[in-house]
Amino acid sequence: MIRRLAARNLRAALRRYPAVTIVGPRQCGKTTLARALGGEYFDLEQESDRVRLELEWDRLSAGRSRVILDEAQSWPAVFPRLRGAIDADRRRNGRFLLLGSVSLALMRSVGESLAGRMAVAELTPFLQPELRAAAMRGRRWLVGGFPDGGIRRAGAFPGWQSNYLRLLAERDLPAIGIPCSPQVSMRFLRMLAALNGQQWNASELGRSMGINYQTASAYADYVEGAFLIRRLPPLHANIAKRLVKAPKLLFRDSGLLHALLGIGSEDALLSHPAVGASWESHVAEQCLGLLAALGVPHEAFHFRTSDGHELDLVLEVGRERWAVEVKLTSDPSPHDMARLDKCASMIRATRAFLVSRTRRDAGGGARVSCGLDRLLREVATLAG
Repeated sequence: MIRRLAARNLRAALRRYPAVTIVGPRQCGKTTLARALGGEYFDLEQESDRVRLELEWDRLSAGRSRVILDEAQSWPAVFPRLRGAIDADRRRNGRFLLLGSVSLALMRSVGESLAGRMAVAELTPFLQPELRAAAMRGRRWLVGGFPDGGIRRAGAFPGWQSNYLRLLAERDLPAIGIPCSPQVSMRFLRMLAALNGQQWNASELGRSMGINYQTASAYADYVEGAFLIRRLPPLHANIAKRLVKAPKLLFRDSGLLHALLGIGSEDALLSHPAVGASWESHVAEQCLGLLAALGVPHEAFHFRTSDGHELDLVLEVGRERWAVEVKLTSDPSPHDMARLDKCASMIRATRAFLVSRTRRDAGGGARVSCGLDRLLREVATLAG
């Protein structure tokens, strides 16, 4: 079993709260991690497990064993029961562990019934620092981080991702609010993939789909709630230049992105027009996923001025503000570093990172040119 960095944060949350919810995409390893933490397991998508939970509820709520409820959003009736059991004995922590793969539906139920009684932690597909084997680390960008999607078996990509997306379009997206046929849902996902790394424009996307911008935004909300995309907000810095105020669209798993773009090999990836945007979103998601796994409170933005000065990622943790610019090159130039320095100065960044595919890291302190591994080690220091 590959050790998950989120486990330590989850154990700490279970010591502090009566209940903890793990959210994340389907098949990212939530069930495996929850069972490793220990407890009696129930899959609430299965009718038989619902019946079993009904019959054994009095024993479970009074007992000392942890109760694990998988896909909790599929059975909203369980949340009032959880509230009653927790309120009956508020001094006992770590009693319930909930898992969910649709954040909008789950968090609505949590907010209504369990506010103040529950901690929420996010689990991503495997992060690069979690992969010790060189072969796994080497293919992480191409195949993504899902355990069965190519991390454990290289030959599973991209067939596994295509099946995952098809089932998502056929089952999950209609269930959470997208009233489209699977064919239309897949078309919507492919159009989002084509916009990876670009500014979010609901009106333009709506025109391409033949829907209005409100509907396009609503569909994107559902896709974001299923952990497929992220819309990175802009940083509103107090500078003399006009700023781009639209969010930036980022795909959260590079393997799913590549499957939607029809990329099936490393050669195809490196020759694809979207390779730069793919590398950018991969770097950003590795950083943000690592901070989430380590339980580090943070905010993330992108920065762009109307005259083309930009930063792909701005991280704010406590008093730290890091400027990160991502380049798909193995040989970053002094010009690249100079542009980064200028942008970092505009936003008063405490540190600036130029992240590329270089094999030779350089710099330290406030200015660093490095590869992804070095950046992630630096990000991990923020957990302290």
